[in-house]
Amino acid sequence: MLERLEALEDRLDALQSENEQLRAQLEDMRSVKTAQGDVVVAASEAQVPAAAAQAEIPGTARVATTAGSTGPVDVVTEADDPREMQVAGSENFVGTNAAYAYQMLDHAENVNTKPLVQLAALQSGELTDRVTLSGGITAIANYQWATVDSKFGYLMRHPTSANQLGDNVSEVVLHSANLALTARLLPNVTGYAELLYDPEQSFGQGTITALARNQIQLRRGWVMFGNLDQLPVYALVGKMDTPFGLNDTVNPFTNSTNWHAFAGLAYGGQVGFVSGGLHVRGMIIQGGAQFRSANVPVLGTSVPSRANNFAVDARYTIDLGGEGNALMAGASYQRGTAYCQDYPVTHFNPCQDNNPGIAAYGKLTYGPLTLMGEYAKTTKEWAGTAVPDPTNPLSVYDAVKPEAFTVGGRFGFGAESLTMQRREFALSAEFSKFISGEEGSPWRRQNQIVLGGSWFPAPNVNLFGEFIRVNGYVPLNFLSGGNFPDGSTWSNQDADTNVILAGAQVAF
Repeated sequence: MLERLEALEDRLDALQSENEQLRAQLEDMRSVKTAQGDVVVAASEAQVPAAAAQAEIPGTARVATTAGSTGPVDVVTEADDPREMQVAGSENFVGTNAAYAYQMLDHAENVNTKPLVQLAALQSGELTDRVTLSGGITAIANYQWATVDSKFGYLMRHPTSANQLGDNVSEVVLHSANLALTARLLPNVTGYAELLYDPEQSFGQGTITALARNQIQLRRGWVMFGNLDQLPVYALVGKMDTPFGLNDTVNPFTNSTNWHAFAGLAYGGQVGFVSGGLHVRGMIIQGGAQFRSANVPVLGTSVPSRANNFAVDARYTIDLGGEGNALMAGASYQRGTAYCQDYPVTHFNPCQDNNPGIAAYGKLTYGPLTLMGEYAKTTKEWAGTAVPDPTNPLSVYDAVKPEAFTVGGRFGFGAESLTMQRREFALSAEFSKFISGEEGSPWRRQNQIVLGGSWFPAPNVNLFGEFIRVNGYVPLNFLSGGNFPDGSTWSNQDADTNVILAGAQVAF
């Protein structure tokens, strides 16, 4: 037994000696500097960089220490990627900005200048997070009555018998909802994607509760290069509003007739220049029948297989003494509008040739008063506004050049500069008109008068009410006929619509 204990003691002594030798070798290895630039771990505390100091050096390993420790306890092998952008002032990976969300998702103002709104927000430091999440919801209730059964001309939802029956209708509905992401990818690169749910204005078949009209679409999306602090130029590629006309409104909710007639949405690439009061934009637009108000044929079809359409816009703003007072005027040209189809007219049909459009507009903001005006028309006659069959009594009307104009004013009071130069309270009035047929034709025109009032209890909350009167019933589909066996048209100049509407538009 004694011999075994002595043998065990000898083995322990040998192991301890061997362990001391191994420790000495390890200390020698730690003190060696390698030619490959590996991390040097010295035995002395003075030779070990602090963890915080190492973290400042891109591409170096980080040394973690414990409280009270005088040396390293673990080496983290994951290195910083020098390509990783640390955005100056960035606070979180995901954040929100309610005022910015309202401006980007609002359908009434800054309609086709959302990229500039985004660049201005970046420049002013409003988007401090890597990704800004935005959302918007619009809910409305209304009562409508018409002079002709089932002919309601109000265009904030599609005027079909799938939506309205009889001589009066009422709605308590969700008009639309949006969800958007703004991503700061690099100091000069921004990504944007916006989802939209809009059963009231969806092109799907059926009623507003049909599955086909309860879909979610990517309404807008782009990758944009631009930093106004460095260059007065920006460029973006994606799905966006075309730079044609103003298409804004002074109304708290209802879009102008100009918007319904000429506001474009298409695939393409856009370049802009901003300097002082000058803002110039150009966009190459994908051909074929685009999402809204852009159509140039591709080999006689509506297939969007060529970028053969374009739009240009220039506007200048004069500062009238600061505090948001300004006078702006602009003009636009687009190679191919939507008004190029032959009879009978239906959405997204191919055209034989393109029909260009021109627009001029202006806006005055002075104190509590905002005045706005716009005019747009095509440069060629729209073939679909004439009936080609000589046996049809409607063939007596010649084709016309479609045109639209809008004039309106808004007076605000209460708190200033809540959002988009709107006051806390505002009263507005606007008249807009679309001319789509020769004098006397059933599809001659559609007028819209809107009287509105709004209250912004916060920059991202708009509570509003409107009275709307629409003279005429002229749906774009089959506006001059072609959908009835007897050759008649459902357009009617004697069909008037009256609407009392209230709602809320909120953003987060």
